[in-house]
Parts: sequence; structure tokens; C-alpha cells
Amino acid sequence: MAAASQVFASHGYRGGSFQDVANVVGMSQTSLLHYFPTKRDLLLAVLEYRDTKLVNESGVPLDEGIVCEVLAQSEYNVGVPGLIELYTVLASESISPDHPGHAYFVARFGNLRAGYAEGFRALASEGRLRPGVDPDVAAASLVALWDGLQLQWLMAPGEVDVPAALRAYFDQVLTPTP
Repeated sequence: MAAASQVFASHGYRGGSFQDVANVVGMSQTSLLHYFPTKRDLLLAVLEYRDTKLVNESGVPLDEGIVCEVLAQSEYNVGVPGLIELYTVLASESISPDHPGHAYFVARFGNLRAGYAEGFRALASEGRLRPGVDPDVAAASLVALWDGLQLQWLMAPGEVDVPAALRAYFDQVLTPTP
């Protein structure tokens, strides 16, 4: 999975080949095909690997509320640029409906928006969401902001502080804590 992640992050799904992955691992393409009958199967396994790795290794508590979860995950992500590059490249490529990752990313973005909207609704019920902020719009904005910030960070690592920018976003949509 690590080898396929590296190849797809560097070359994308369309540009990376089974042979490239086999070369990185040091096995034959035939041996790789034994484990993954199609390149699509390999891609879906890589996406699952990426998600599992981020959840299992980040140590981010999933019951601390949207602000803590997002900020902790963004701090962790700074230490795994390869996984963020993989995500960014594959998400961009999957815009095309015929891309094998398209359904995965459509579902992922939908789930993120729904989960973040729920988090913003919880904050609204506590009186923490600023008046006039729509939880659904705030959620979609958070997803777009985070992905855009990560893209900029990958392109110019020293110039963009993703966690700081996300903190500033929360400061804009939330009331100060007493």
C-alpha cells in the first residue's frame, strides 16, 4: 500500500502504473496482479489504506467536537505530507465521473459536509455559532478551505500554516468561549 500510495501521489492514478508500483516494491507485475486483479482494485485499497492510516495513527479523539477534531487532524496532517499529496492528487483526478475514485470522493465530501454541519449545529445549540452562520454553509466552507489550504501548503510548505488558518476560520464563525 505504501508503494502504491507513493506512485499515485507522484504520478496520479492515470499516470502511475502497475509496473511502477511493482518496481517500488521489488516484485513482478504478475505478483502484484495476484493481490490486486485490476488497477481500480489497487486504487480503492490505497484510498482505504490512507483513511485507515490517518485515523489509526493520528490519535485524534473523535468525540471532542468539531473544533478539536479538525485542529488536531490538521496538526497531524502536517507530519504526513505524502498522504496529503496522495489525497490531493487523487481527489483532483476524480473530478471525472469515469475515474474509479469518483464515487469514493463524492461520498467522502458528502459525509464530511454532513458531519461538520452536525458539529456546527451542536455548537449552535450551545450558543457558540455566530448569528447568521448557516451550519450547512459553514460545513461546506470548512471542507473547501481545508482542502485549498492543504493544496497551497503542499505547493509552498513554509508559506501556509494550515492549522492557524483553520483556527482563524473557527474564530470567524464561532463566538468566543467564556
